[in-house]
Amino acid sequence: MNAFTFSYPTKVYFGEKPAEKNLAAELRKHGPNVLLAYGGGSIKRNGVYDELIAILDAAGKTVTEFTGIMSNPTYDKVQEGASLARDNHADFILAVGGGSVIDCCKIVSAQAKLDADIWDYEYAEHKLPAEFIPMGAVVTAFGTGAEMNSGAVITNRSKKLKSALWGASYDFAVLDPEYTMSMPMKQVISGAFDTLSHCMETYMGMPFGDNLSDEINEAVMRSVIKNLRAQIADPEDRQARSELIWAAAMGENGILKIGKQTDFQCHMMEHQLGAYTDCNHGMGLSAMHARYYRYIAPQGKEKLAKMAQRVWGIDQAGRSELELANAGIDALEAFIREIGMPSNFRELGISDALPWKEIADSVTITPGGCGKLNHEDILRVIEACR
Repeated sequence: MNAFTFSYPTKVYFGEKPAEKNLAAELRKHGPNVLLAYGGGSIKRNGVYDELIAILDAAGKTVTEFTGIMSNPTYDKVQEGASLARDNHADFILAVGGGSVIDCCKIVSAQAKLDADIWDYEYAEHKLPAEFIPMGAVVTAFGTGAEMNSGAVITNRSKKLKSALWGASYDFAVLDPEYTMSMPMKQVISGAFDTLSHCMETYMGMPFGDNLSDEINEAVMRSVIKNLRAQIADPEDRQARSELIWAAAMGENGILKIGKQTDFQCHMMEHQLGAYTDCNHGMGLSAMHARYYRYIAPQGKEKLAKMAQRVWGIDQAGRSELELANAGIDALEAFIREIGMPSNFRELGISDALPWKEIADSVTITPGGCGKLNHEDILRVIEACR
């Protein structure tokens, strides 16, 4: 194992009716003004909104609503939320939704306390915010694990960038499987694939030798594959749903990354694809992953071969390490098709007329993966996905 320091700030309430049992006690720790953030209104249709409003009212809170947070949240939306928080003297932010809402509020929490423009503060001045409005998350759409860390992915339309910003960690996260049961199955599958992608991107990073973090990761990946199949077979399977929700949290709560330098090159490519197309994140990943791994297989064959054996259950059966690695990529690609996800840009419905070199040149190069790509390599991978 590499040397590491591990600390975790977010308390997790998981299981049956955790909001009813625990939210009031958490709210008592903060002042009277709450910014309630959510997306397109599904929480009003499934009853979650009414339940949370009742708890907020009983706690004597004054609620300001920050609504309409979109998939792939924009920097303009962050600034709108920060203005609302400042103008209404928010003492606490309650983010209700999936990764988009939860990511957006991390940066709202920081920007509301920061005089500088946070994008310039982090990217031009290379500083990180140190003061935040406290927050709690209620997860109603899973997959991203966004409630488990302080990083956010925000689309800056004026800059044509979909990039990471760093904000606040959540004081607590409510993970109630019942709150997610109204998710469309397409969103369940996309979210679960994002979880699998997080695990693979961590697994494919340094160090490449065996270590405990990767061995735990192998179990999480096997669990995602098994339980996603079970969920597709029976959308009402609460046990499979709860396992997928916890797997999403495990993918991003830092445990799998202990002692690791992660890859996440596929995520960086998908982020810029999303900046230009606003495509669904999980689907963008599924369209790119197998082709990315084909490209890096000569350099990444050791880890890809281990994944083939330990995650996909492929017998070495006289195969060379590279052949075993490619058999694992075949299994990944077959799984993507099995669950109905796109395996290339054409199936994703993306126009072939995009400025592909411009997109490739805007992709952040990550240092932790085995591919050691440059922007010409990125362009080749992207072209292979078309």
